[in-house]
Amino acid sequence: QVQLGESGGGLVQAGGSLRLSCAASGRTFSSYAMGWFRQAPGKEREFVAAIIRSSGNEYYADSVKGRFTISSDNAKNTVYLQMNSLKPEDTAVYYCAAAVSSFSIRRVRITTSYDYWGQGTQATVSS
Repeated sequence: QVQLGESGGGLVQAGGSLRLSCAASGRTFSSYAMGWFRQAPGKEREFVAAIIRSSGNEYYADSVKGRFTISSDNAKNTVYLQMNSLKPEDTAVYYCAAAVSSFSIRRVRITTSYDYWGQGTQATVSS
């Protein structure tokens, strides 16, 4: 079984930064893609960013483009989300996800493309 563990959430003022980490543990696996999603109270889970492990290609939601950066350390099976210029509307529980099988890049923003999920970490941005 594969476990994903997020860390790095917290409370920050608007304009501040947070760096989220997601470490994969358990049986050895090679993921095709790693992604970050978020869910605010009363809203559906939404795509934030993803990285394709083999190519290093990155994908972002329009709402975070230019402010957030996804990166990965393949040797450590860890993915990061650097979040800068945070806004109150970025407040949410952030989830890490891993896809084992390849998928069409058109599906990178879809939750069902991912096989494993972390428990989430809360990020709160105050105004």
